[in-house]
Amino acid sequence: MTRIAVVEKDKCFHTKCADLCIKVCPVNRTGKECIVLDEEKKAKIDESLCTGCGICPKRCPFEAIHIINLPEALNKPPIHRYGGDGFVLYNLPIPIFGKVVGILGRNGIGKSTAIKILAGVLQPNLGKKEAGYDDLIAYFKGTEAQIFFEKVKKGEIKASYKLQQVDQIPKQIKGKVRDLLKKVDEKNKFEEVAKELEIEAILDNDIKKISGGELQRVAIAAASLKKANFYVFDEPTSYLDAKQRIKVSKFIQNLADEKTAVMVVEHDLIILDYMTDLVHIMYGEEGAYGIVGLPKTTRVGINIYLSGYMKEENVRFRDKPIKFETRPPEKAKEKPVITGWKDIAKKLGKFSLDAKQGELQKHDVTGILGENGIGKTTFVRMLAGEIKPDKGGIMQNVKVSYKPQYLESGSTEIVANVLKDAVMKYDIQLMRPLKIKQLMLKKLSELSGGELQRVSIALCLSRDANLYLLDEPSAYLDVEQRLTVSKVIRDFMDQKGASALIVDHDLLFVDYLSRKLVVFDGVPAERGEVHGPFAMAEGMNMFLEDLQLTFRRDPESKRPRANKPGSQMDQMQKREGNLYYTD
Repeated sequence: MTRIAVVEKDKCFHTKCADLCIKVCPVNRTGKECIVLDEEKKAKIDESLCTGCGICPKRCPFEAIHIINLPEALNKPPIHRYGGDGFVLYNLPIPIFGKVVGILGRNGIGKSTAIKILAGVLQPNLGKKEAGYDDLIAYFKGTEAQIFFEKVKKGEIKASYKLQQVDQIPKQIKGKVRDLLKKVDEKNKFEEVAKELEIEAILDNDIKKISGGELQRVAIAAASLKKANFYVFDEPTSYLDAKQRIKVSKFIQNLADEKTAVMVVEHDLIILDYMTDLVHIMYGEEGAYGIVGLPKTTRVGINIYLSGYMKEENVRFRDKPIKFETRPPEKAKEKPVITGWKDIAKKLGKFSLDAKQGELQKHDVTGILGENGIGKTTFVRMLAGEIKPDKGGIMQNVKVSYKPQYLESGSTEIVANVLKDAVMKYDIQLMRPLKIKQLMLKKLSELSGGELQRVSIALCLSRDANLYLLDEPSAYLDVEQRLTVSKVIRDFMDQKGASALIVDHDLLFVDYLSRKLVVFDGVPAERGEVHGPFAMAEGMNMFLEDLQLTFRRDPESKRPRANKPGSQMDQMQKREGNLYYTD
C-alpha cells in the first residue's frame, strides 16, 4: 500500500505543543528520526521510516499532520509534490478538443494546481526535484494525455489561463480596461467580446475602480481574446449574478470547437451542469493530497459526486451522500412577525430603490435573488439599521446580526479571540460543522477567502439576535461547504426560533436553503424594486421568467437542473407557465 506523510506547515506551531508529535512517535522512541524539526522549526516526517501507526495526526492539536494510506490502484508516482512532505497531486484531467470539460471537487485538493500544470503555468515534478515533458509523455504513455503533452512539447498547444483570484489583477496591472484588453487582443475581436460580456460601459474606467463582477468579466474577456487552442477558466462565475453566470456560460461554451479545448473549475453546480460536457471528479484530503478521477458525462459525474462513491474506481470519498429532499409547498401559517417594511424608498445618487410591503416571520429562511447593482445590499443594510430609508418604515424592535458582502481580512486578530463566544455557546451547532477548530490560532489576515467566509458566518450566527442577515455567504466556498452552510443556517433558525435573510447568486444554494424568496428587478445602477417574500415556487417562477430559464429536478439525485434552452422539457414548462419544478 502506498503511504504518504504530509505536514501543513502553516498549521504547525511546535512552540505551542512542546514538540508533541516528536515525543509520541513510536519510531522516534526506538532512537530513529522519523519526525524531526526542519530548518523552519516545523515538523518533518521521513516517509521511509513512518509505520502509519496514526498516533501523530491524532495527537497534533492543530491538525497539521496527515498520514494517508492511498488506494492500491495508485501505483504510479504523483504528478506533482510541493516539497518533501507537502501536498501531493495524483493524475491530471484531460482536455478534449470540441468539449468543455469541468473539474469538480472540494477546496484544497489541487484543482488549481492541476489546471496550472495543463496551462503551462506550473512545471510538474512527478514527485522528484524536477521533470520535463519527456517524463510526462512517458508517464501517460497510451492515454489521451500522452497525445496532449506531445503536442505541448512540439509547441502545438497554446494555452490561455483565466486565474482564480481576479481581485489580484488591480495589484499587478494599471490603466484603463480598454487599454488592457486591446493589448491582449490577438483575434481582433475586442469590440465583439466587450459587447457579448456587457463591459462596454466600463471600458474607459480605471482597472482599480471596477467592481468584482466587472473585474471577473474583464478577466474572462482578456483570456478569450488571446489566440489559443486551450482555454482554462478557474472559477469564472465568482462575483457574478445569476443572469451574468448564464451569459458567461454560453460565452465559454462557444469557445470550444474541433480545434479548441476548454477546461473549467466551478463550484456552482447548476452552472457547471449547464456549461460543461464532461467532468472530472477530484477527491482527497484538504491540504494533503488530491486524486483526479476518470472523466464522466456531466449529469452522471455530478450525481456520482453527490453520492460520494465512484463505482468504477471502487472509491468512497465521503461518508454520507448529499441528498436533495423534495419539499411540498409550505402551507401559510400564522407565525409571529420578526420584522417588516412598508413603502420604503431610498435614493443613492442616480440609483433609487423601492420596496412596497413585506414581512419576515419566526423560523423563516428567506433567499434574495436579483442582478448585481440592483439594490440588494442597500436593502439588507436598511434592515440592519446601517442606513436609513428616505421614506417608509421598518419595524425597529428587532435584534439584528449582519454579515456583509465584502469581508475584512487585514486584521491581525486571532480567530480564537474573534470567536470566543461562539466556541463557548455553539461548538456543536457552528464550530464543528463549519470546521473552525483548525483555524483558531491563525490571524484573520492569514485566512484564505473560504476560511474567512466560514469564520464570518460563525461570527454572525453566534451573536444574540432574532434576525440574521447574510450577504453572499456562499462566496469562496466549495460545493460541499455551501451545502453544509445551508444546513447550518436552516437548523440554527429552527433551534433559535429566529429568521434569516440570505442574499446569494448560487441558485442551487438558495434553492437548498430557502423556504421563501424575495425577488429584485429593475435596471442595474438605475432603479431596483423589491417583491415578496413569496412561496418558493411563485418567487422562482418570477425570477426564472426574467432569465428565460426553466428548472427540473434530476430523477436520480433530486437536485435542481437548468433545462437546455429550446429542449422539449423547456418548451413544455414554458407553455404551462411552470418554469420552476414542482415536487
